Amino acid sequence: MSKETIEYTGVSSLQELKNTNGFPSEKRFKKGPVAVIECIQEIPCNPCVDACPYGAITIKGSINNLPILDGDKCKGCGLCISKCPGLAIFLVDINFSKEQAAVSFPYEFLPLPKVGEEISAVNREGKFITMARVLKVQNGIKNDRTPIVTIIVPKKWGNEIRSILIPQRRSS
Repeated sequence: MSKETIEYTGVSSLQELKNTNGFPSEKRFKKGPVAVIECIQEIPCNPCVDACPYGAITIKGSINNLPILDGDKCKGCGLCISKCPGLAIFLVDINFSKEQAAVSFPYEFLPLPKVGEEISAVNREGKFITMARVLKVQNGIKNDRTPIVTIIVPKKWGNEIRSILIPQRRSS
């Protein structure tokens, strides 16, 4: 990974992430929803390992090492998303439909978006990329107070979109 990009911008590029052990293969993406782990800091952390009921996420050696995703074991359940304190795990279904991808991510802001809402989708840097439609908002006890939002975006943006912007709503 290019330390220069991380040190100066704080944001890894898609190419850098593809070179990590948390990024699924192209072959795995084609099979359906899969976790994408964008964890790039070696810190003592492992809730994602315990969250995965299929053993798809491991950490070899020291707890400071980066998580490793076994794409073949990942069922795309998304249970790991809300367990990551760094908000660094996403679920991507690049084949949601012929022209669209579904992207699920942790969202810890209020107000929460509404299902069906058309909303601005942003990349890792928080820059607007495209409009998206909110498919689902999960905010149950299983999520440990971290809502999971799923949006639908054009297929070409499935591996770039990582959050949304909600316009400020004023109360009357």
